[in-house]
Amino acid sequence: MKARVHVMLKNGVLDPQGEAVRHALGSLGFDGVEKVRQGKVIELDLAETDEASARETVNEMCEKLLANTVIESYSVELV
Repeated sequence: MKARVHVMLKNGVLDPQGEAVRHALGSLGFDGVEKVRQGKVIELDLAETDEASARETVNEMCEKLLANTVIESYSVELV
């Protein structure tokens, strides 16, 4: 089973990388971009076959390592 974890900064947390991308896009002539939030996607190949157990395991991974839950939110997608 494959899991895809989407990690983003929480609303209200400054995103300097997103702002740098927005500025660079403006420099390239893409003036209509008002805001950019940059995150990350982590793909995991799991040996687990039970969907509920896999989701619980991946959530635990996120809480312990994959996301800084103080400033980041995450969502888990099983594919």
